Amino acid sequence: MPVLTTDAESETGIPKSLSNEPPSETMEEIEHTCPQPRLTLTAPAPFADETSCQCQAPHEKLTIAQARLGTPVDRPVRVYADGIFDLFHSGHARALMQAKTLFPNSYLLVGVCSDDLTHKFKGFTVMNEAERYEALRHCRYVDEVIRDAPWTLTPEFLEKHKIDFVAHDDIPYSSAGSDDVYKHIKEAGMFVPTQRTEGISTSDIITRIVRDYDVYARRNLQRGYTAKELNVSFINEKKYRFQNQVDKMKEKVKNVEEKSKEFVNRVEEKSHDLIQKWEEKSREFIGNFLELFGPDGAWPCS
Repeated sequence: MPVLTTDAESETGIPKSLSNEPPSETMEEIEHTCPQPRLTLTAPAPFADETSCQCQAPHEKLTIAQARLGTPVDRPVRVYADGIFDLFHSGHARALMQAKTLFPNSYLLVGVCSDDLTHKFKGFTVMNEAERYEALRHCRYVDEVIRDAPWTLTPEFLEKHKIDFVAHDDIPYSSAGSDDVYKHIKEAGMFVPTQRTEGISTSDIITRIVRDYDVYARRNLQRGYTAKELNVSFINEKKYRFQNQVDKMKEKVKNVEEKSKEFVNRVEEKSHDLIQKWEEKSREFIGNFLELFGPDGAWPCS
């Protein structure tokens, strides 16, 4: 476990400098061995316990201004973002993209809370924790995934993972008895805000499904799911199946109507062509008749 160097804590208890050994005159000569950002996307991001940062070099506290100038040059800026990430969507991806591109050289760690913590403080999820972990591993902006992330960030957690900054939207997040769980991070100068994506959220997606529940239940019954798997009652199952049959019949009628209309249109087109040809032939026939019998209706004399 890394230890704090002398005078290394702010008033909020957030570490100012992190290292695995007490400070010494030779510490500055030790090279940084922090994991580097992913350069290829041929494999998912690793879990933190598979690639924990064991760097022995001093981990000095950075200001946002320093980080934006590309400091330090010998290691990436370690940015942390956390969340539930249920039904992972474009809003999540955009937030992580912002966190990843905050600084010229960023290493993005993403903490995902467990089912137990989430159900306790926020509510039930659609995806279980293993599914949510895997979703994050396959996001291109993520360099490392921390499973079972804490609900409130502690100095010990920040020190263990050598976190420089925490990225999240700036709206106060009241939970677990706190008006804002990121308040102490903001006070320590470690908070960097990201922007939420309007019009998309996990709650919005769930609302759509609940609103159109009958439609999705009927669809999945058609695709072979059983009433038991869908938690549908016997009566509702019969109702949905009947509605599906009615819809199929409507579709057949619609197809017949379209084909009939198409047939009538073809007949009308052909009739128009026949009438036009008949008129042309009629004029030709009358002209020939007049040439043969004369305009006065008498056979011409020779």
